[in-house]
Amino acid sequence: MWSRACLGACALLASVSAATANDSIGNLSAGGIVLGRSDSIEMRSEDLFVSTKEVRVRYRFFNTSDQDISTLVAFPMPDVEAPNDADNRAIPVDDPVNFMAFKTQVEGKPVDIKVEQRATALGIDRTDLLKSLGVPLAPFLEAATKAVEALPADKQAELVGLGVLRIEEYDAGQGMKKHAQPNWTLRTTYYWTQVFPAKKELLVEHQYQPSVGASVGTMVGETGADRASMDDYRKRYCMDAEFISAAQRESRLLKQRKPTATTLSEKRIQYILVTGAHWAGPIKDFRLVIDKDKPGNLISACGKFKKISPTQFELHQADYFPERDLDVLILGPLE
Repeated sequence: MWSRACLGACALLASVSAATANDSIGNLSAGGIVLGRSDSIEMRSEDLFVSTKEVRVRYRFFNTSDQDISTLVAFPMPDVEAPNDADNRAIPVDDPVNFMAFKTQVEGKPVDIKVEQRATALGIDRTDLLKSLGVPLAPFLEAATKAVEALPADKQAELVGLGVLRIEEYDAGQGMKKHAQPNWTLRTTYYWTQVFPAKKELLVEHQYQPSVGASVGTMVGETGADRASMDDYRKRYCMDAEFISAAQRESRLLKQRKPTATTLSEKRIQYILVTGAHWAGPIKDFRLVIDKDKPGNLISACGKFKKISPTQFELHQADYFPERDLDVLILGPLE
């Protein structure tokens, strides 16, 4: 069971990405692989490592049946909405297909992964329409913006009506003008067919670069913070009084060292745990390690963690069944 626990007055922080207009960048929520549901495949162990720079997972599966089992294995990437000033998302890698640098191996050998990408607007698949117009499917690419701006006015109007585009007005150096912008959502799934040999264990590993949310400032430990937002943070990150007091203390020390500083900055990571329970029974041996980049920053997450090194915290549990996703909040000085 998850419990309320601050990981002491500990720390995790990477260099802060460029802030958006509202000084905040959201994270994309990724997780682990998903198997076709089977009553014969056990997950003997899951060893999960989470940091601001990399997520690594090692699975050991066991086929309890007398027959080889061939099933689809998928890694659903987080949906990516078109960027806008009010709600930006951190894209780790500038790649239209593999934008989180996902890699996987089975028994130490790279897997030939297939990929499916679909673009939707207002819940309707518009993939073929965008392809027919020569528009890249990744809405965060500059090439996608240039492609839709180059479309004829009547075609832009049609796509606005379908919810595929939106019109924004801004000055790009030639006075205020209206510009067509991507408004669709990209859904990407990696998948392959895997054979699980009868009565044998199979090692599956994958790694990727996480999407890390960031804010130049934080409300944690600050007087006058919005009560509803603080309640959401307490629930999501299991913040306790010790963590909040530590944030207040570190904020005061930061202002003494650097009078121009306003408050600590935030990093946020999410890992989706609950969607992967498609095997027989609980995870026999589950281990999660969260690594912090520096000893002096603060971190809060839900779980019974113990400190195993100056920068790492471990949750280790037998017969584990994920009941909630992992959310990590990191506070530290802006660098």
